[in-house]
Amino acid sequence: MSYNYVPGVLVLAPISDIQTEILTSAALEFVATLHRSFNLTRKNLLRQRVLRQQELDNGVLPNFLPETIHIREDSSWQGACFAPGLVDRRVEITVPIERKMIINALNSGACTYLADFEDSNSPTWNNNINGQVNLRDAIQGTIAYVDPINNKKYELRKDRKLATLIVRPRGWHLEEKHVLIDGEPVSASIFDFALYFFHNAKKTIKIGIGPYFYLPKIESYLESRLWNDIFCAAQDLIGIPQGTIRATVIIETILAAFEMDEIIYELREHSAGLNCGRWDYIFSIIKKFRNNPNFILPNRSDVTMTVPFMDAYVNLLIKTCHHRGVNAIGGTGAQIPIKNDSEANKIALNKVRVDKYREVKAGLDGTWVSHPALVKISFEIFNEHLKAKNQIYAKRENVNVTALDLLNMNIPGSITESGIRNNISVGITYIESWLRGVGCISMNNLMEATATAEIARSQLWQWAKHKVSSIEGKVITGEYLLKLLDEEVIKLEKQLGPQKFYASKYILSKKYLESQITGKDYTEFITTLLYEEITSY
Repeated sequence: MSYNYVPGVLVLAPISDIQTEILTSAALEFVATLHRSFNLTRKNLLRQRVLRQQELDNGVLPNFLPETIHIREDSSWQGACFAPGLVDRRVEITVPIERKMIINALNSGACTYLADFEDSNSPTWNNNINGQVNLRDAIQGTIAYVDPINNKKYELRKDRKLATLIVRPRGWHLEEKHVLIDGEPVSASIFDFALYFFHNAKKTIKIGIGPYFYLPKIESYLESRLWNDIFCAAQDLIGIPQGTIRATVIIETILAAFEMDEIIYELREHSAGLNCGRWDYIFSIIKKFRNNPNFILPNRSDVTMTVPFMDAYVNLLIKTCHHRGVNAIGGTGAQIPIKNDSEANKIALNKVRVDKYREVKAGLDGTWVSHPALVKISFEIFNEHLKAKNQIYAKRENVNVTALDLLNMNIPGSITESGIRNNISVGITYIESWLRGVGCISMNNLMEATATAEIARSQLWQWAKHKVSSIEGKVITGEYLLKLLDEEVIKLEKQLGPQKFYASKYILSKKYLESQITGKDYTEFITTLLYEEITSY
């Protein structure tokens, strides 16, 4: 089934009645205008990523760019002034775009809510378009949900300030294959941004905030420039003032870490700061240096925020943001509340407190949480140690981060069989969930999303590629990992029982994971490899 509302625009998926309210002719024409104007630049920038990867594979390490030194050394320019609803960002909550989760996030007491089309979302057609419906209803103030199991009703609270909504579209590398424009799939980034912006920008201004965004997976300041050009065009097209949009860039790639000043500079009047996307940042280091034996990391649990390269990255981000007058926001830990085990829950929540204390004392202006129950705990830590709404006044002039600091892989830790098995378990379980349309799962009392699954499969690939040894003395090869994968799948079948196991997508998940852990074939993003499995045409 296909729909052709606008010349040159073809929708290749079923559209429900409620979805037609999002996929209007005017909205699709807006999407098409932005896509036609900017998709060629996007493709060229993706080709630049390939060339930079070739340089890294040839041993050329990243460094601060000589051609942009004038931007870094010029102290006269600043990012944008604070926008309504973004002055106080001490605690931000990020959850998927499911209807009940949106309501809980907006009601959570957090300062802002990151509505995620990216890492915690499996981009099925219905997930994405229904997510747009949900966000429209949230901005309109009409969103409500009734749980079909217990008949419990969820609606926006009237007795407290709602979290300011910020939308994270998908990254530049992704496409929305259900929509063709002039015969080619539309950029997923443009699609997500354009639909939300078209339907909600003017209403957000009316309710006293604005159209705000988080920008993921950026690898260079030129990719930030592309977003800025899109913002300028979009604001002109619907007739709102330039600079109304605000965007926070998640520094979650090692290459972007060398271009923080430049990224803020490109977004200047639209910049709301930078965020420490810790899990994708670790994934990026493994991926970008996967062929370099000097960048082999130990078990994921050993790669904490206090290891040298992570500590340097956070310090540089804070210094850069505060120098430019914009917010520096911390990332989210993996811990979530644990039900029915008070002692384990106490340990988990203490880890959250330690993490938030580290962030506020480092100088960050806010932090992320991934569960409403963690909002209060995070506020307690930030309120105790931060008496203002931010700490941009802390300029961190004593911080001097070099390229060697950002690339310092001197990390205590080891590779163990339990760490290997945990990566396999996370990889196969998350992929299975993603293939079912669920992009965020609780596993072993930790929150797992695309970024952590990417760490898992990329570490396995790199360990096999370089045939490193575990602490038990076992040489890690592709054959060894496939053997362990078989064993983990057998465990899953026993745990679930044959009927439930074969009704799941574990067999398909295993097929994809085993193609990515032998040290041979490697796809840039596991989601692009899996995407065809969840298209609906």
